[in-house]
Amino acid sequence: MTDETAAAGLPADASLLIVDDDEPFRIRLGRAMEKRGFQTMLAAGVGEAVKMARAAPPAFAVVDLRLEDGDGLEVVNAIHDIREDCRVVMLTGYGNIATAVAAVKAGALDYLAKPADANDVEKALLAREGSRPEPPENPMSADRVRWEHIQRVYELCDHNVSETARRLGMHRRTLQRILAKRAPK
Repeated sequence: MTDETAAAGLPADASLLIVDDDEPFRIRLGRAMEKRGFQTMLAAGVGEAVKMARAAPPAFAVVDLRLEDGDGLEVVNAIHDIREDCRVVMLTGYGNIATAVAAVKAGALDYLAKPADANDVEKALLAREGSRPEPPENPMSADRVRWEHIQRVYELCDHNVSETARRLGMHRRTLQRILAKRAPK
């Protein structure tokens, strides 16, 4: 263990696998976590992440829920098959209760909505078992939560506007206007 790692309160094995298909975010988070004493490995998708985890099972992992080549939950399950004690935090731009529950059932410690900063990720990775995480510094607004929910239902309905509107109990034209707008902050 290096002096820097000991000072940061990290265990001797501070290996961290970061899995996200958003390359600028993945690189930025990787650099920030290296500055905090983690030894990072970066992967863009499910296949690459599973290969890396098999070659060098990480002590920690940060995994995006939606990846171009699959589901981040596949990565969580594969990591836990390889190394049961790996501490995993899920990240997603589509925050909702159902996916949060699925992530925790798959073995994730915490579930953070994007954009999560390195401080939030570090706190989640190093949190003691049974402790409750601190509330986020910049939580999503109610408008953003609503927009995320609508986007998630729209995605689950295979981008079918009529079906999504029916399931959400709203008029199809109202839904079309909402979908045409940019995400609220």
